[in-house]
Amino acid sequence: MLRRTSHDFRNALLSALDVLNQRRSVPSRQLGEPGPDAAELDALFAAAVRVPDHGKLVPFRLLTIRGEARARLGTALAGIHARNEPDAPPAALQKDRERYSFAPLIVAVIARLEADHPKVPEQEQLLSAGCVAYNLLLGAQALGYGAQWLTGWAAYDRDAAALLGLAPSERLVAFVHIGTSREPVPERNRPALAEIVGEWSA
Repeated sequence: MLRRTSHDFRNALLSALDVLNQRRSVPSRQLGEPGPDAAELDALFAAAVRVPDHGKLVPFRLLTIRGEARARLGTALAGIHARNEPDAPPAALQKDRERYSFAPLIVAVIARLEADHPKVPEQEQLLSAGCVAYNLLLGAQALGYGAQWLTGWAAYDRDAAALLGLAPSERLVAFVHIGTSREPVPERNRPALAEIVGEWSA
């Protein structure tokens, strides 16, 4: 059995940090075919759900949206928008219809919240589901795909939640769009560490 040296560990650590340092969102309109195949998707999901989960509640579930279901979702959401806002501009409704038609795969990350849990605050459950969404971004990138975490009004609308089959105790955390980037995505400015890192002392 080969022993891992400190040099091996350092190289593995740097590789993991590279994934973080190279992470960037690819706009959903720039995502196209191909998306992950079945084996890649299983691997992606298995990795994505390895998140902090106080109490082992598994306060999340995933819903895939792909193929013709993407257009049906967009059409249904445009209908909800039009009912809720009769004066909505046609361009806004068209955006609703097209929103899910670019990336070959959209994963809806759903938080399953247990209110008034005796040990696990609702916020911790919600953040656990948020970690799943972020892991999907990292995992998709590690597999060579682009991804973007989006919400929009549909993530906060109860009619849209009912359309997606969410229970009253569930909340839509993210629509994670995954596919192949059609063009390079430029880096954007990041905050200077000196502006956001401090040290507490009594």
